[in-house]
Amino acid sequence: MNAFRLRPSFKDYLWGGTRLRDDFGKECEYDKVAESWELSCHKDGPSFIADGECKGVTLEEYVEKHPQVLGTACDRFEYFPILIKLIDAKDNLSVQVHPDNEYALRVEGEYGKTEMWYVIDADPGAQLLYGFKSEISKEEFCERIANDTFLDTVNAVPVKKGDFFFIESGTLHAIGKGILIAEIQQNSNTTYRIYDYGRVGADGKPRQLHVDKAVEVTHLCPPNIHPKGEPVVYEDGNWTQTLLARCEYFTVNVLDIAERAWLEATDKSFVHILLLEGELYFSSDKQEVIHLKKGDSLFIPAGYGHFELTGEGQAVMTNID
Repeated sequence: MNAFRLRPSFKDYLWGGTRLRDDFGKECEYDKVAESWELSCHKDGPSFIADGECKGVTLEEYVEKHPQVLGTACDRFEYFPILIKLIDAKDNLSVQVHPDNEYALRVEGEYGKTEMWYVIDADPGAQLLYGFKSEISKEEFCERIANDTFLDTVNAVPVKKGDFFFIESGTLHAIGKGILIAEIQQNSNTTYRIYDYGRVGADGKPRQLHVDKAVEVTHLCPPNIHPKGEPVVYEDGNWTQTLLARCEYFTVNVLDIAERAWLEATDKSFVHILLLEGELYFSSDKQEVIHLKKGDSLFIPAGYGHFELTGEGQAVMTNID
């Protein structure tokens, strides 16, 4: 099986901006391009094969026909395990939380969501919300929302380019305005909106909140910002590989390549490459060279073997351990 580029689905949420189109070359007709779903087998936003004989086929259709491309590490999952997005927050996102697997399966009929964020860029003074400043009760949780003092309780974290955050299910969070993020998450779209700054949707009505469900699943205490520890760095001549997160659902590394990097897709897992900066060329002894530009998304099937990335750029590399 050959490697191939992917074409995303897009979302035009009201808080989105235009950087995914203007800076990353995403071809989209929306005025606002809040998210691009780069690696997705989710019904709410599939990704598509961008080139070759399977051009236009959804990744889900391809995987159903060729399940071996996922690798043996994915055998423990009932369906494609992850979803990868680019997110452009021109304005603040709602304060939200995701349930764990047990609650989400029982109540929503799909898995919960643990995720991680890698900050691609951030305006001066940008911040995100991450958990509570101190432990609160369920009663205070609801009262604070009712009297519009909820934001006084949450933990605001300044962010800069290169920061990363591991967000376990049950952790309150919100991306702040002026932040561009790569998000790697479980393959789920279940989100409970807790607070939304009084905004209204396209219908002119306040957007729906999910307070009753949120209070059942939210950890009401301060979080450990990096529960998986500090990043692990591997250097090899002209490239650096930095491990940001490893959990049951995904392993995420950032690649900083100055000239060339030698990598491998083993029988254990597919590899996904999302180019954030620069220009790279994917090559091996199995197929023609693939040119990758900023914003491109590449799927490399499990068992592909060794491959080379040449050029200069930064990419997020994701696989399953």
